[in-house]
Amino acid sequence: MIVRTFLAAARRTFWRWGPLLLATALFALAATWRPSIAPIAPPPPQSFAASQVARGAVLAKLGDCAVCHTAAGGRPLVGGRPLPTPFGTLYANNITPDPETGIGRWSLAAFTRAMRDGVRRDGAHLYPALPYEHFTHVTDADLAAIYAFLMTRRPVRAVTPSNRLIFPLGFRPLLAGWKLLFLHKGPIAADPGQSAEWNRGAYLAEGLGHCAACHSPRNLAGGEERSSAYAGGVAEGWRAPPLDRSNPAARRWTADALFTFLRTGVSPDHSAAAGPMGAVVESLSTVPEADVRALANYFASKMGGGAGHGPGSLIDRADLASRREPEGATLFAGACAGCHGSGAAMAVQGRPPLALSSDLGDSDPTSAIQAVLQGIEPPVAGRGPKMPPFATSLTDAQVAAVLAYARARYTANPAWPKLAKAVRNARQQGTQP
Repeated sequence: MIVRTFLAAARRTFWRWGPLLLATALFALAATWRPSIAPIAPPPPQSFAASQVARGAVLAKLGDCAVCHTAAGGRPLVGGRPLPTPFGTLYANNITPDPETGIGRWSLAAFTRAMRDGVRRDGAHLYPALPYEHFTHVTDADLAAIYAFLMTRRPVRAVTPSNRLIFPLGFRPLLAGWKLLFLHKGPIAADPGQSAEWNRGAYLAEGLGHCAACHSPRNLAGGEERSSAYAGGVAEGWRAPPLDRSNPAARRWTADALFTFLRTGVSPDHSAAAGPMGAVVESLSTVPEADVRALANYFASKMGGGAGHGPGSLIDRADLASRREPEGATLFAGACAGCHGSGAAMAVQGRPPLALSSDLGDSDPTSAIQAVLQGIEPPVAGRGPKMPPFATSLTDAQVAAVLAYARARYTANPAWPKLAKAVRNARQQGTQP
């Protein structure tokens, strides 16, 4: 009797709600489905104009294609580079024109759809580690030039490792919902009130350069918080500082200072590029000067008038800091003073003073911690300041002590709270694949 009653109730429920559930499932399937685009025979390199390929090479540099699609010690554009995210680890695809493991059988239409809509040639949704939320703003001509450049590279057979994501994020149709929320298509509208150089900078920054992808905060779903664009973010375990008026630089950034930094990785009145920014600078060091000046002009306008001290303000409160952080003072004298101490010989070799370090002045200690743990390599042909890593020679407590001392000595900002915990977290981030 109980079984019959249960079955009768189940039938009534099915006929009441079943059609709606089926219709919802079919709608969801239709909303997430994308057709495949027919494969093509790999086009011969000579089918592309040399001028278009050369232009595509520059645009690929501006878009950092090789930075993301080249594994450590690997061949350019072959993929396999791991990208740790809060949702697991993604691996960059092979974008050489190999017909089996790369994009050799992709047409320009398939390539354009991937860049604009985040959809693979076979119709599968791509993860936004490929920043199509920015590439969607790139013009047809520029996408065609990048395609020409990639399709004329040497094809390399290399299978991309499988992504390692938390359940159920490996189910790609879910990305269709993400795109409905966060993918905003359309060109970058020119601002008639700004110069041609400024508008060029805006196009590069918001499109190919995808600068906001690192320098903006993200919500729990991984989407950029557009209302807080350029308010600072996270990039591969490093802090990407704000590029708006809240930038923590001790001295205001000018367009000239930004140009020098973006071109060389060093601004004597500000800081040196480190972490993921080093690779960006390496790319920008070889593109046309006009494009770098356009970017500098654009971001100088965003940061103009922000917090910053006068040009003569160099803080050095050694006595006060030594009393507050005696252990850090001892460690600094032994590990850091040779390069960063007053009158140190290396301090005059293009190394920005610590009193001007944006990392020390930032409210977030992450990049200062990573600089100590991982060190700094000159991004352009070995030129510029170099700092060795201390991850194996200093404990978490020692890193926290020396940074607490440096912040107390070279800035007037309050001490970082829970610094030892931040060091532990940063070290863990730095060792993820």
